[in-house]
Amino acid sequence: MRGIRAFVVWLVGSLVMVGAVIAVAVSVLTRATESADGTSSARRATESMAEELGKDLGYRERSRTAEHIAATEIPAEMPAPSLDDSIRLTPVAWSGRVSSDEEATVDVRFELPSPDPAVTPAACYRFTLKMYRYTTHKVVDCPEGTAPAAPSPSPPPSLPPDARDRLAEVLKTATPETLADAVRAAFPAGTGIDTAVVEGVLVAAVGIAAERDCVVVIRTPDGRTKDVGFDRIWLEPGEMGCRTGLYTSPPR
Repeated sequence: MRGIRAFVVWLVGSLVMVGAVIAVAVSVLTRATESADGTSSARRATESMAEELGKDLGYRERSRTAEHIAATEIPAEMPAPSLDDSIRLTPVAWSGRVSSDEEATVDVRFELPSPDPAVTPAACYRFTLKMYRYTTHKVVDCPEGTAPAAPSPSPPPSLPPDARDRLAEVLKTATPETLADAVRAAFPAGTGIDTAVVEGVLVAAVGIAAERDCVVVIRTPDGRTKDVGFDRIWLEPGEMGCRTGLYTSPPR
């Protein structure tokens, strides 16, 4: 009888220990699953947000520096409905510019919400922007160390505010032989210049093609200067652009 009682005690104790081990194992597996699910959800959320930001950056048809884009077009945060929270965005690197022969890249750090303030999970994406192309993106390693200083927007290229008056003044004293050089000297480098002389009329067009910014002024044989009006649709890519043809042979 004493032996049976001892066996029963041993059996009960063993079952209790086995139950405890199983409970611990289940708890560990549950936490691991929850952690994996959380990581997976966060990863899907950042990928979704990167895709969304790429769409927002969209099709590029204006000349801009990468720093200008980083400063003005990257939001501080984006809502992540799947996480019931927001994801913080920080530009961490930028280079180049969007132009006819260059591309811009902007690296953005996506910081995930975390219950532990000491730990901030993050993922980084590089956005590549090219003229007359849609923005693309890919995953990159996040840089180590402190974040760089916030980007500072540089003003986009534009004609001087007095471009029309400046052009009219040049035309007042220009001759057919000096017209092109005189107009070029009156405007900053990078300004598009086109001049022509047609039946005694001096024609000058100055503009910033990527900004659809254009002024056309003529001087008639009697010395008067006049602005030339035109439909700005002709400044769009693939159209005539800022040319003297807006006066000499306007599109129909």
